[in-house]
Amino acid sequence: MKGNGVLIFWGILIAIIILGVGASFFVGAQSGKLDTFATCLTDRGVVFYGAFWCPHCQATKRMFGRSAKLLPYVECSLPSGKGQVQVCLDKKIESYPTWEFPDGTRITGERTLQELADKSGCVLPA
Repeated sequence: MKGNGVLIFWGILIAIIILGVGASFFVGAQSGKLDTFATCLTDRGVVFYGAFWCPHCQATKRMFGRSAKLLPYVECSLPSGKGQVQVCLDKKIESYPTWEFPDGTRITGERTLQELADKSGCVLPA
């Protein structure tokens, strides 16, 4: 009897793990409300420079929700958090977040979706 109980326990545990992993793939595959907007930013040549440790960059990504994965994001920080990757040094990125537009202009700091739409020409979904 004791052996059957252990087998049932492990069977249930494995089933829960499989269901959890499957659900995470399903949730991750769902599109976000701002997918078309984030894709437009990328298509227009806009670049979002940030750092993993930057609270303003994290807030900006949260603002995009599930659509953040489509942002034209460049991670500037070295894994140690104590320096920049070469592309950001070459671009002279001095603060985060920095949004760079195809015409070479930049805006820094937390920005609203409307500000990004106005500057990029991308349309915000209703």
